[in-house]
Amino acid sequence: MRLEYINPFVESAVNILETVLEIKITRGELYLKAKCQPVLGVTAIVGLAGDVEGRVLIDMTENTAKVIASDMNKEEFTELSELARATITELANMIVAQAVTKLADLGFRFELTPPTIFTGQNMEISDFEVEALIVPIETEYGKIEINVALRERNGEEES
Repeated sequence: MRLEYINPFVESAVNILETVLEIKITRGELYLKAKCQPVLGVTAIVGLAGDVEGRVLIDMTENTAKVIASDMNKEEFTELSELARATITELANMIVAQAVTKLADLGFRFELTPPTIFTGQNMEISDFEVEALIVPIETEYGKIEINVALRERNGEEES
């Protein structure tokens, strides 16, 4: 997986989170996760197809999701309501849309799926033979992981 695919998602996540939530965030060190991986509990998934194919996960605990949704809506969520889930989906939309614009500027052509949100404990995501690059982000609201698994569509994977 080439870093030129990853960097737009990292930069967009940092930019959107700092701008929308108006909080300081700290980006951790990148690391790889295996092909079958547990998620934190609330995960927005966006698929990509075209020159580059794969998916991006915006992953966080339920508590972190509720706090972020509360901040973005200026009302407190004590449960992960439909509005809270829609808010996390919109956050993922903003992050991925900004990254997509950066990738398009680099000449990549692809289509996106609308974000889908999954919630629950002890969930795992299995990918199509591509390791995921994880970007941990620490916030005062909790940890968020930007989880990117992409490969070139021609079948040649790059590390």
